[in-house]
Order: sequence, then structure tokens, then C-alpha cells
Amino acid sequence: MRTPEQSRELSSGSRATISVAMIARNEETNLPRTLESVRWADEIVIVDSGSTDRTPEIAQSFGAKHIFNRDFRGHPEQKNVAIDRCTSDWVLSLDADEAVSPELAEEIKQVLTQPRYDAYWIPRLNLFLSRWLRHGGFYPDRKLRLFKRGVARVEEGVGPHGTLRFRGETGVLKADLLHYAYPTLDLYLEHMNRYSSEAAEYLVVSGKTSRSTFAFAANAILNPIATFLKNYIFRLGFMDGPEGLLLHLNHSLYVHWKYAKAWEIARFGKRDLPVKENEAGLRARSIL
Repeated sequence: MRTPEQSRELSSGSRATISVAMIARNEETNLPRTLESVRWADEIVIVDSGSTDRTPEIAQSFGAKHIFNRDFRGHPEQKNVAIDRCTSDWVLSLDADEAVSPELAEEIKQVLTQPRYDAYWIPRLNLFLSRWLRHGGFYPDRKLRLFKRGVARVEEGVGPHGTLRFRGETGVLKADLLHYAYPTLDLYLEHMNRYSSEAAEYLVVSGKTSRSTFAFAANAILNPIATFLKNYIFRLGFMDGPEGLLLHLNHSLYVHWKYAKAWEIARFGKRDLPVKENEAGLRARSIL
């Protein structure tokens, strides 16, 4: 709770302080763009799970607090480590492939001069190949990212896409957070392969492993088809052109992969070692 003196200071034009919380691993390509967009922040905290490229050097060149935490237990868990290291009044949670647009930066500064809520949703604009997606359920893609320190945490134990949880009334900002998600198809496929593996482990823990043939067909076949129809047809994904078609086809494959991998783990156990060449004719690499 702010003192009356602090409230008067904020009302006179000053703003609450803000920390940017990030996690990273080998993000030398994305990091300069992201950090340049938040130079105005009072503090930048980057928790690194083991970069071997120039990520630490780039972080330090922008004045960020770079911290190694190689005890990586999952994306949500690592994000909470970063949030816990922040010391400002407010926290803005960012991914390394995101950037704060100039319009969003100004809106955040204005909001923090006299905040009405303790947490805010931010619309996110996603890039796929060369197109900013505005249909198919990918926009406005609001994310709860701005919050008063201590009032929100990322939900843990739910796979790679844990979200911030906050109990209370929230505000909604208007300007976009820019997500340079997948500039190439190779990068998208690599990420979906990795994310589907993490999601599969969560499905196994949750008991969603398609124990019958009917359940397997529903999860691994009907669910992907329904996902494609919902996003590409009913959510107008086709209006994003060829990029929209590619995205929704491959997103449906991601849904198939996570259920197929969960079924494989439940039936055969985790198989991290490559298959021998005399068993498969070639050295197994990934589902791709």
C-alpha cells in the first residue's frame, strides 16, 4: 500500500518503477531487439538456463542483470525464478522473441503514473514467416504480462505454456506487444517438436494418454481436425493468406504430435536414446 506522499508523487506525473523479467537460452539473435525496446525500464532481469552463445554478453551490454540458473525444471518454473529476482514496484514479463512497441511503451508509462488495477492484459501481435497474423484466434492473443510485484505468478506443472495467474480485477491495454514468433518454417517446426514433447509429459502426468483405440483416435486424429476447422474456418484463419494455411495445418499437426507422444511414453516409456541404425535403417532424430 502506497503512503499518501507516494500517491501525491504519482499523481504529479512520476510513475511507479518497473522491472522486466525474462528467461533465455542462446537468444543472441532476438535479444538485442527485445532489450532495445525496454531500455526505458528501471530494471531488466534475465534468467539464463545455459547459453553458449553471446546471450550473456548482450544482456550485460544493455545493463541487464544476467543470472545463470541451470536447474531448468520447465518454462513456467524458470519464469518464476526471474519474477522472484525483480525488485521494482511492477513487473513486465517478456519472452526473448517479443518486443514492446513504442506505442505500448508509452501506454505502460502512462498507466504506471496512476494505475487503476494491479494487473493488466496486453494484446499480442504474432509474426509467422513474413506476415503479422490478425485472424484464426491468433489476435488479439491477450496475455497477462504487466502486474504489481508480488500479486501474480506463472502457473507451474502444466507444460511449456504456463500462464500468469492473478486473482482480482484486471485492466486491458490497447497497444500491441510484438511477437517475432516464427520468421522461418524450420524454426516453427523445431519449436513445435520440442513443445509437443514437453506437453506430452504433462499429458502423461495428467493421465491423458489415450488408453483405448477410440480415445487415441479422438485425441490424435479428431482433435487436430477440429482444431484446424475451428481456427482456419470459423475464426477466419484463411484471411491470413498462404501463411495462415501453413500455420493452421502445422498447428493441427502439433496437437497430433503431443497426443501421439503421450501415447508412446505411456506404452513404451521415455525413449531419449536414438534407435540403432540396424533397427530402423537410419539414425532416428525427431518426429520431424
